[in-house]
Amino acid sequence: MATFIFSSLLLLLILSCANSIPVTSSEQGDDYLVSTRLVSNAAVEKQSHFRFYCHIIVNGSNPTAVRVTAASGTNKSSTYFGLVVLMDDPLTTTPDVNSKLVGRAQGTNAAAGLYKVEFFMAMNFIFTDGKFNGSTIAIFGHNEVFSAVQEMPIIGGSGLFRFARGYVLARTYSRDLMTGNAVMQFDVFVNHY
Repeated sequence: MATFIFSSLLLLLILSCANSIPVTSSEQGDDYLVSTRLVSNAAVEKQSHFRFYCHIIVNGSNPTAVRVTAASGTNKSSTYFGLVVLMDDPLTTTPDVNSKLVGRAQGTNAAAGLYKVEFFMAMNFIFTDGKFNGSTIAIFGHNEVFSAVQEMPIIGGSGLFRFARGYVLARTYSRDLMTGNAVMQFDVFVNHY
């Protein structure tokens, strides 16, 4: 029993010392690697689930999503292939655009599907309320617009969401086919420290 305890303590000591020993680039053989270190096991990763509503306003006196360019064949394409849209959409706590504003969805959508309405998205959720004010969550990837549920990856963040990862589930809450305006429900599952 004493040998087992001694071995366990020795292993624990070796592992705790490894935290402070950087691995230099010459040890790795990669000239561009400056150092590598073991990240403390004391950091606690948690998952937060947010739900908010994104108001995409393309028509009216104050549009929040605007067409900035399109390919020569975009107007003939049933999938809008080649269309690029910039957005700065409000994020609110309920589907009512006048409910509490918690942030903005800012980014670019590019129609990238030849055969289906699919967008390449580069978007940030920028929080403007409460303890998350000033923090961001970065979404980058594929969005199949007319799917019942659209899943998009979270690739990072800033502020309280540094090193964030996770996913976003988007559902169309309402869409006005005459104006093109829409309200999306976003369920955000983000792992962060």
